[in-house]
Amino acid sequence: MISSILLGILGGQEIIIIAIIILLLFGGRKIPELMRGLGRGVKEFKDGTKGVTDEIDESINDSGKKK
Repeated sequence: MISSILLGILGGQEIIIIAIIILLLFGGRKIPELMRGLGRGVKEFKDGTKGVTDEIDESINDSGKKK
């Protein structure tokens, strides 16, 4: 939701300018490394949230069996 709000505020020119600034700051070689790290972080976050939801579901199922 926040990303859609931000993209609504930012126009095409602003996004291009931000991309150029990022390219100048980090260089072409560093950006793929940053994206890989970001992807790993997102994957770990999803795995963590999946683990928590699995534990919650398991505890709900266990409490239902005890009755």
